[in-house]
Amino acid sequence: MSVKVVPAYGQSTLSDILPAVAAHLGVPGMVDRLGLPASTRYVVLLVDGLGLGLVRSHLRDAPYFAELFGDAVELTSGVPSTTATSITCLGTGCPPGVHGIAGYTFREPASGVRMNALTWEHGPEAVEAFQPHDTMFETMSAHGVTCTSVVLPRFEGSGLTRAALRGAEFVGIDDDDEGDARMAAITRAAAAGERSCVYVYERRLDHAGHGRGTASEAWRRVLQRIDGFAEQLRADLPDDVVLLVTGDHGMIDVPARTRIVLDDQPGLLEGVDLLAGEARFRQFYSRTPDAVARRFASFLGERAWVVTREQAIEEEWFGATPASMAGHFGDVLVAMRGTWALMSRDFPQEFGLVGMHGSLTPEEAAVPLFVDGPVRPSPWSGRG
Repeated sequence: MSVKVVPAYGQSTLSDILPAVAAHLGVPGMVDRLGLPASTRYVVLLVDGLGLGLVRSHLRDAPYFAELFGDAVELTSGVPSTTATSITCLGTGCPPGVHGIAGYTFREPASGVRMNALTWEHGPEAVEAFQPHDTMFETMSAHGVTCTSVVLPRFEGSGLTRAALRGAEFVGIDDDDEGDARMAAITRAAAAGERSCVYVYERRLDHAGHGRGTASEAWRRVLQRIDGFAEQLRADLPDDVVLLVTGDHGMIDVPARTRIVLDDQPGLLEGVDLLAGEARFRQFYSRTPDAVARRFASFLGERAWVVTREQAIEEEWFGATPASMAGHFGDVLVAMRGTWALMSRDFPQEFGLVGMHGSLTPEEAAVPLFVDGPVRPSPWSGRG
């Protein structure tokens, strides 16, 4: 069965990338624990769904990534291994227990309603109070670094953007399939100012995996295009820029035979007040968590890791978790193993997914950090 991956926060997770960049850009108090090359300019390309295991299995489809693979840094996402949590880990430099973006969906403590962190449906209007920690872009900008975010226009001002990425100048590109405009925007941003950090988001691989599965020809074609885009981006960037390519999570294809529909299991949801999370990482909010956890552990057996929130915090699934943020996470957490998934008719869109993620398996949690460049060293390296 699956190996459980508990992230090493502060050492080798998505939360450690931008502090490492900031250390080379002269931001006081920042430390590079990843061994990045020194420079005054960095571009961070986040490819949604780029799992380490998936790249390893498809090196023939990704010759540029294959060239960098031997020297790649192996990182993990936070818990759960899902986009909203991962982007906030990257953008804030904090583990999930600190920033509080607890998954794709989770209970908003003030209202008690299930919020969607990607769309910010039912999320609080006071985003900066909900996620109060300075992002790494705010911190770097305050120390003279030119920070830019090159993403789709619809993300401007969204709740998740404000929670995870505020502080960077927003540059919206209408269609990320059109490489020329995006390439030009990235290269301009990378050359701006005395020191620069550019964030770029790439969504297409995740979409292909959810819709067609990672074993599909459609997914392979998208990987090929993204690999080509990254290689061309490296060629277009100035020589002194370090290009960093990473993912927010991996993905597992879930066949019909390993999908358990919660609504069809009599008595299983007894005592559950609110259901959240996603099919590979369910979060149950309950006033009787011990009883709910025992019932799910008995029902699922080796098909899942079932813990109470207190157990997960003790095992440091979310890193340091102050009491003010603990209530964001479910009272009972069910992280699926193998290819199993817990489906619910509360989330009808999940029934159309092929690829899924969210759990603590290596296939979902492990992501690469590909590092390319620079030619010239940074005079800021070692300062601070």
